[in-house]
Amino acid sequence: MAVPDDANTEFRESTPPMSVYDAISLRRDVRAEFSGERISEDVLQRILTAGHHAPSVGNTQPWDFVVVQDRGTLDTFAEHVAGCRRAFADSLPPERRETFDPIKIEGIQESGTGIVVTYDPSRGGANILGRHTVDDTGVFSAVLAIQNIWLSAVAEGIGVGWVSFYDEAFLTDLVRVPSPVRPIAWLCVGPVSRFQETPDLVRFGWRDGRPLSAAVHREHF
Repeated sequence: MAVPDDANTEFRESTPPMSVYDAISLRRDVRAEFSGERISEDVLQRILTAGHHAPSVGNTQPWDFVVVQDRGTLDTFAEHVAGCRRAFADSLPPERRETFDPIKIEGIQESGTGIVVTYDPSRGGANILGRHTVDDTGVFSAVLAIQNIWLSAVAEGIGVGWVSFYDEAFLTDLVRVPSPVRPIAWLCVGPVSRFQETPDLVRFGWRDGRPLSAAVHREHF
């Protein structure tokens, strides 16, 4: 469904003044910097509105946002993620494990709020304009909603951490996602003490970024 005009107006008028370029530059995958405070409901609604303003194939808006703040659920998911982290660490060769060990991979409990973003492949029916030849455009649409949430959160001074160490079936059961809907992200969301100047994976020596010149091609790959 479309967002009402009054919601659009409220969204524009309440958004803090920060350029999209500043938000992109400041954005970090936050892990250890959550302050322990819970995000206020008005700010949460603004960033969810930003997510809901994302473009989507065939205007299907195939996302839903499950807001998780129950301490028991947060603790259960954090324990599951810790087990997945240990399994990954055990799979690494010694030199890579030494690099990985000090890297914090989630802030589930510290953030106090999780947003589970889901993707519904059935939304819009059988004939979806724009998905006929590239089915993945549905998932891409939900990921664009995640990007909107992330950048709007930065503009609000709110940190976001994308947790990817989990078993999808476990998360599906945990937040009761009905088939054929699937969870595609758990986002830790909350106030932060600061944003790191250098991304964690670069700071800890896991992997450096590459320059734009290495990613841009002209006319062919």
